[in-house]
Amino acid sequence: MTRAPRPDKQRGLAFRLALFILTSTTLIFLAAFGYNYYCSRHVVLKNVRESAMHLAQATVLRIESKLRAVEAPPRMTARHLEGRPLSNALLLPLIHDMVAGSPEIYGGAAAFEPHGFDPEHRFYAPYFFHAEGGRIAFNQLGSEAYNYFLRDWYQIPRELDRPAWSEPYFDEGGGGILMSTFAHPFYDLSADQRVFRGVVTADISLEALVTEIGAIALYETGYAFVISRNGAFLAHPDEQLIMRESIFSVAADRQMPELRAIGREMIRGGTGFAAVTSVHTGKRSLLAYAPVPAADWSVGVMIPERELLADIRALNHTVLAIAAAGFTLLFLVVVAISRSITRPLHRLVAATTEIARGNLEIKLPTTHIGDEVQVLTHSVDEMRLALKEYIANLTETTKAKERIESELKIARAIQMNFLPKRFPPFPEQTAFDLFAALEPAKEVGGDLYDFFMLDARHLFFSVGDVSDKGVPAALFMAVTKTLMKGIAEQGLTPADVLDRVNVELCQGNDAAMFVTVVCGMLDITTGELVYSNAGHNPPVLLRAGGAPEMLPVSPGLVLGVMEEATYATSTIRLTPGDRLLLYTDGVTEAMDAGQRLFSDERLLGEMAGLAAAEPRRMVERIMAAVHAHAGGTPQSDDITLLALQYKGNAESF
Repeated sequence: MTRAPRPDKQRGLAFRLALFILTSTTLIFLAAFGYNYYCSRHVVLKNVRESAMHLAQATVLRIESKLRAVEAPPRMTARHLEGRPLSNALLLPLIHDMVAGSPEIYGGAAAFEPHGFDPEHRFYAPYFFHAEGGRIAFNQLGSEAYNYFLRDWYQIPRELDRPAWSEPYFDEGGGGILMSTFAHPFYDLSADQRVFRGVVTADISLEALVTEIGAIALYETGYAFVISRNGAFLAHPDEQLIMRESIFSVAADRQMPELRAIGREMIRGGTGFAAVTSVHTGKRSLLAYAPVPAADWSVGVMIPERELLADIRALNHTVLAIAAAGFTLLFLVVVAISRSITRPLHRLVAATTEIARGNLEIKLPTTHIGDEVQVLTHSVDEMRLALKEYIANLTETTKAKERIESELKIARAIQMNFLPKRFPPFPEQTAFDLFAALEPAKEVGGDLYDFFMLDARHLFFSVGDVSDKGVPAALFMAVTKTLMKGIAEQGLTPADVLDRVNVELCQGNDAAMFVTVVCGMLDITTGELVYSNAGHNPPVLLRAGGAPEMLPVSPGLVLGVMEEATYATSTIRLTPGDRLLLYTDGVTEAMDAGQRLFSDERLLGEMAGLAAAEPRRMVERIMAAVHAHAGGTPQSDDITLLALQYKGNAESF
């Protein structure tokens, strides 16, 4: 007997009464509390948004001022070079003074077109830069190893016919640092046409920018970062991301589509404010971003939301703690009053709990108040006496039923153990694939399937259906399967196997049971299939690239009825990719709530959609289609399916 749950004082009437009284008060308090929190949070976020945008704009102005300061000297130098003959005596001091006179410029050069300065030299690009110790060093750029004609800082101004900032890069052949280059084109104006002659460049060191941006701190873990026009990180507190990752690669790696959308807006030069998860801290944060027009960069300021709202949360926790203490005290008072009213019910609950545990001898508490509790107590006592008598009768019935169910479960286990259950059944075989399944309508059933290798090149398989259901059918099925395997292993044709099995089943068959069987023997080296039928449903053949069709079978009498019955053998040849489905009438005769059959046509239709399916998939799909057709209608017959796919390529056999 199932043990009855103990009465839970925490769920009694006193508790529920107190809970009902306090719930309305709690809801009103929570509504006011939530509104206050929402308004406070809205005000804080508004102020933070403005502050963050101001900080982002201030960072943009600092970067912009440095970039504009770097743009002026090369612009003036380029104009100075136009319209006059050039020589080293004029050019080198001019570039040297441009670099020396501008502390924001790390290095600068004048890069000429091929043979544009000296007809005997293809490359000419004198480069001055700030070296260690404060001195100005010189380097001649341009060689086959450092072909500056192909560099972005040279190609972009030349093609666009205007000055431009390059994407940040590490200049191994020039300054040897992480930098970005501003290049201003200059032209030969001495002729009638304006002819491109080269570019004047000014490099800015991004290492100082990284240090300056990294020094920006907001709250405990807030930070700022800078991305290039392509989304690459130029400045970020995580140095592993700088010039190694972009905002898009990080978004893809960490599956953050919202960060990808923000990145697209940033490289388009947008200004905005959004909520996003920080790639540096992993915390939910608020991001303000603004563009740097001079170089098409973008600055982002990340503010951790949890740290931002920490003060509001602390205040709310204090308010909640005070409210919880007040509600607890009020709850205890209400419960104390309620229990004085519900005490008689508690005594009755204790008694009924003992009854639920099986103690039908207990005496119920007496009450003389004359209210509903007294009426309920009397009714429960009458129920106790009736239940005591009912349980005595039920015990005997249950014992008999459990004994029968136990025997049926054992019979089912024995029956299912008769059938092959390991799939794939022959892992070493590559010439075919096979899968089968059986679902009995009762605890035990009369369907059967079997398959086994007769020798290295012949596979024997069969499917059958006994005329009855239950234990007699299961026994008849076991005898049939055992006879077929024993006789088939003698090397006979499928028709001869059915002949001999029929004779054996007819002996002493006083119950007049019979079984329908279809069986076949497949030569896995040639694809030749020899098969025979004893009153069973014709298998479905699905040729590779063709439509499903019923396999022609010769008529044959069911097994176990007439010893003189004879059976014929048919032969077909399977080609690689052909599939064969054997089944019992539990498939085609499955009925839905409207008594409509699954039918042969439905089976062929389902097979048409399984032209590329493996045997396991075929069986599972057909079984699912049968169950879907039946819906909630109880299964009236055993369902058995066996699918075979011939693959060929069995030369080794």
